[in-house]
Amino acid sequence: MGILNTTPDSFSDGGKFNHHASAMVHARRMIAEGATIIDVGGESTRPGATPVGQATELARTIPIIRQLRSEWDGWISIDTTKAAVAEAALLAGADIVNDISGLLEDPEMPRVCAQFRCAIVVMHRQGNSLTMQNDPRYGDVGNEVANFFQQRHRDLLGAGIFSEAMCFDPGIGFGKTLEHNLTLLRNLPEFLKIGRPILLGVSRKSMIAKLLENSEIGLRDWPTVAISSWARAQGITLHRVHEVKRHVEALKMVDAVLNC
Repeated sequence: MGILNTTPDSFSDGGKFNHHASAMVHARRMIAEGATIIDVGGESTRPGATPVGQATELARTIPIIRQLRSEWDGWISIDTTKAAVAEAALLAGADIVNDISGLLEDPEMPRVCAQFRCAIVVMHRQGNSLTMQNDPRYGDVGNEVANFFQQRHRDLLGAGIFSEAMCFDPGIGFGKTLEHNLTLLRNLPEFLKIGRPILLGVSRKSMIAKLLENSEIGLRDWPTVAISSWARAQGITLHRVHEVKRHVEALKMVDAVLNC
């Protein structure tokens, strides 16, 4: 899953692809490098980010999704917590709704996803973008995230969404400390017991800067590849990344060793 942030303030590439032409160039490059999903987002979800209005999010994402759909038959994902944005994206040709709130922030989101029979990514998050990194606490972060997945699976089945449409994301960096994130990574095989795929998003995140003891964004790509490769060996098959080519090549090597 190649990340396409059409925002001026995303943490690692804000302002690079917030114009239609540059966004399309980047999307085409990721597709050429082997991305099978393009995840289009119009609102930064980094810690401390200021929320944007529905109209802004629609203007940033829908024209790109519409053009991308006209020239590519791969999977397109809309990264949003707003049901109206999800609905517009699905009408424009998107296939997946990637909701960092786990389809909880907007009460209309489960209805929209059930109506369109789209695929969904259900992410775990503690708090919201403005508060989530203030003081995240858990009794047992692995168990709490696993229980969240199980409960959301039951609730979304009840809302008319098929199990086969769901995948789950432990939300690395979303209301978690460094140790919480590492614990979640160690517990990845446990999350697969729900019987649905797990999407992992560690690309360029601050946990890498803390482990490297260096905040330079440019140093985070190869460590991301290392974590993603290790996760693939644990059974994780969906990876949300900024650098597609490096991941495609590395994951091919892991698959060869695993004989997949």
